[in-house]
Amino acid sequence: MLIDDVIYMPSLDHPDDRPHPFVYFINIKNESSERVCIRGRKWMVREDKTDEVIVVEGDGVVGQMPELEPGEEFSYNSYHVTRANGHAEGAFFGQTGNGLNFFVRIPRFKLQLPEWA
Repeated sequence: MLIDDVIYMPSLDHPDDRPHPFVYFINIKNESSERVCIRGRKWMVREDKTDEVIVVEGDGVVGQMPELEPGEEFSYNSYHVTRANGHAEGAFFGQTGNGLNFFVRIPRFKLQLPEWA
């Protein structure tokens, strides 16, 4: 799994108390020898200044439960909203074709406001 890019995108919808949307682009590659299905995800978004953590979790990934054969990839983008600079990290949860549960960590990445924001 690879975080391809993170972009500050102030034009996206956001709640008034969290005015800073960051779009992230992720590529998931099945590097195992079995078919896998991504069943859910959990994100932890931490703001640097307040150390507040927001947990986002749920079924699937962007409304889908992708099934990947060995070597196949699935790419998507979504976004997190913050009050200020911070970072995000988490995990994907899934199941192999043999019914074994697994999880894969999503490495920490920065949510950094540009100087002009």
